[in-house]
Amino acid sequence: MSSRIVVGWREWAALPALGLAAVRAKIDTGARSSALHVDAQWRFVEGGAPWVGFRLSPGLDGAVDAQAPVVDERVVVDSGGHRTLRVFLRTPLRLGGIECEIEVNLADRRGMRFPMLLGRTALAGAFTVDPSRSFLHGRRRRAAPLPGTQ
Repeated sequence: MSSRIVVGWREWAALPALGLAAVRAKIDTGARSSALHVDAQWRFVEGGAPWVGFRLSPGLDGAVDAQAPVVDERVVVDSGGHRTLRVFLRTPLRLGGIECEIEVNLADRRGMRFPMLLGRTALAGAFTVDPSRSFLHGRRRRAAPLPGTQ
């Protein structure tokens, strides 16, 4: 078995394919899936396949528009027991010096302290969580834009 990267209960993560150099993420082993806050989303067809476009405001960097192919739509039950149909996509996650592809759903996390929730499916096999620590892989004050995303 390869060694796993230790992460704290909160970390800065990057979603480079979506133009996010840094997003605050809560590491939540109680959540099965990962969620990303979006302010708005819209559907369209590209090459005969369903896609989703979305706008998010990750914090210090202002609003970001992104798009991705839709992988699935599933009902997700949130921590309050509310059921919502959510769009899922696959995207690379960069955290702790490694990059791996994860599945993430788009959600309205307005009012939450973390625009991203990293669930256990994204963590499995690559990360171990130390719930007594946070920001083990650095703190960000202002993220620099990713090359080619301006």
